[in-house]
Amino acid sequence: MPTIDALSDNLTEYLDLEQIRQVRRAYFYAEQAHDGQRRKSGEPYVTHPLAVAGVLSEMHMDHQSLMAAMLHDVIEDTEISYEGIETQFGKPVADIVDGVSKLTHLEFETKAEAQAENFQKMVLAMAEDIRVILVKLADRLHNMRTLGAMPPVKQRRIARETLDIYSPIAARLGMRDLQVELEDLAFQAYYPMRARYIRRAVVKARGQRRDIITQIEQAIQGRIDKEHLPGIVTGREKHLYSIYRKMKTQSKAFSEIMDVFAFRVVTDSVDDCYRILGAVHNLYKPVPGRFKDYIAIPKANGYQSLHTALFGARGITIEVQIRTREMDAVASQGIAEHSHYKVYGDSDSAVGSYNRARKWVQGLLEMQRRAGDSMEFIEHVKKDLFPDEVYVFTPKGRILELPRGATPVDFAYAVHTDVGNSCVSCRINRRLAPLSEALDSGQTVEIITTPRAQPNMAWLNFVVTGKARSSIRHFLKNQQRHESVELGRRLLNQFMANYGAGIDDIDPDKLQALLDEAELKNIDALLEDIGMGNRMAYVVARRLRPEVAPDSEQTQTLSPQGKPLAVHGTEGMVMHYARCCHPIPGDAIVGHISTGRGLVVHRTDCRNIRYMREDPEKCVFLEWSSLAEEEYPVALMLSVESQRGIIAHLAMAVASAGANLLKIDSGEREGQLYSVQMELTVFNRIHLAKVIKQLRRQLGVNHIARL
Repeated sequence: MPTIDALSDNLTEYLDLEQIRQVRRAYFYAEQAHDGQRRKSGEPYVTHPLAVAGVLSEMHMDHQSLMAAMLHDVIEDTEISYEGIETQFGKPVADIVDGVSKLTHLEFETKAEAQAENFQKMVLAMAEDIRVILVKLADRLHNMRTLGAMPPVKQRRIARETLDIYSPIAARLGMRDLQVELEDLAFQAYYPMRARYIRRAVVKARGQRRDIITQIEQAIQGRIDKEHLPGIVTGREKHLYSIYRKMKTQSKAFSEIMDVFAFRVVTDSVDDCYRILGAVHNLYKPVPGRFKDYIAIPKANGYQSLHTALFGARGITIEVQIRTREMDAVASQGIAEHSHYKVYGDSDSAVGSYNRARKWVQGLLEMQRRAGDSMEFIEHVKKDLFPDEVYVFTPKGRILELPRGATPVDFAYAVHTDVGNSCVSCRINRRLAPLSEALDSGQTVEIITTPRAQPNMAWLNFVVTGKARSSIRHFLKNQQRHESVELGRRLLNQFMANYGAGIDDIDPDKLQALLDEAELKNIDALLEDIGMGNRMAYVVARRLRPEVAPDSEQTQTLSPQGKPLAVHGTEGMVMHYARCCHPIPGDAIVGHISTGRGLVVHRTDCRNIRYMREDPEKCVFLEWSSLAEEEYPVALMLSVESQRGIIAHLAMAVASAGANLLKIDSGEREGQLYSVQMELTVFNRIHLAKVIKQLRRQLGVNHIARL
């Protein structure tokens, strides 16, 4: 069992006596606060915070982090408050403790919702102080080491959460050693039988491979020494979870994965890394396409190294990683390696790792602000925790790291949210490409934008980054809300005209009474409800009408005084055009208020609207605005004589009339006649008449009807 004296002795390596004294004081404070509490294993509870501080001391974390580790469960599990810790140990320590503490005073409907809320709270604290996540990871590591005392169901839940959230976070922060241990412990808890089987197979294979590993290691070391280059070669064994993951994702047998021999060379300088690379390529032939230079282009978590694959003796494959000592330290401990008190604290590797971590946390914060709730936020974060990256270039040569499978839309949002929101198309390596095309490393991506463009809901089907997904949802949600408010305002104004009034004439007392009854914050919330069809404008207008009694004729008709609602065609997501009758400017139209969708526009002679046309609670009189310049879809049915090239002639006729052909289908044959259905876009009825006139001129066209 660890003791505070043993920890204090270890801390003398890098902390001064005053700092160690403060860490000891935090321990005794925690010991007193947790007095009488025991862990599931039966040990005194204080052994847990002491062990967490021990994990952080191995990373050479500062004294405030160690103090926070000692106190990290005090707010959550004892009567001591944030203010009490702040008074005793200062605000930085209290903030870290508060960031790690769970929300115990709130009730959640599900365990998943509680986890999501707690994670969201922790991210907000991480944005203020990155040490919050380091304390949390150390806490999770010790909990995983002692997971055996928990019931099996709880073990599996904690292990799943570790694999989904905490080990990917450790990887994202470059903390390789902690990530590997978390993954192996979680794997053993979640899949105990699979872990035992793979461990036995690894032990068996290790004995058979020992001679080959020693031989290759000596050959590489000998070649490096012969070239008078500094470097230490070590064999590198894959950990259990990575073996299992490769077997599962790559559909490979255990023997295929263990046939790859991995080695690491640690040297003094970047220059030596490239010289050693040349030496090992002279010793063994490199595998084409398997060389990666993460020194020139570091990974998103700050990891730097040269990776190469070689054809070794006896036809086996060798993987070699070459890096400096500083890079090796950062690869093991990631951002925990960065701080002013560290040996390598001022190195480019450490600073780069730390800056990337800060940038990632700021990205999380932006996603949190855009997410609708904690469950949506944690979904975005899981999407964002991809281990593999692709590296692509902007037209000016800037490098961006994106998850594997990322598309130009992900790239656009990685450049800037406004670029993503106004994106219309892209060029990949100077050629036009679909926005849904997956990007590969080394490609140059150019985004084409226009001011009037806006995100498409279909993008959510192929984007992979959390930032892109949350930004698209946020924009669409806000856009829909804005459009709903505007449509609600127009609808309510139209119905208020029945009473010779408008929105500005509403009695404030009546409005407040209605808002209180409906549990709405303000008039915008009421207008949004009307625009979305959740509340009838007719009913709201009747509640808010002036005290002056309206004419009996006015109450029976929909809107004799006010003009019908004008349709511009640019109303967006809250106004839809019925696919059953395809209304276009020039048609007599009526609006059907659909709950949750807003206003659906039909032609007045549409059979689907006929039964509700006279119901003022369901329908609104509409007219086309003279400013409408949008294109609208329309469907035509043609009866044509069977002859060669008739479909091509019809398509050319549509194009010559300035219309855009969306779809053309040839139907059943009746004797010498075919039925052809066309879907095209036109500006109005006059434009449609021109298209029909051009089609009638084609030889073989017998009949045209609008569907």
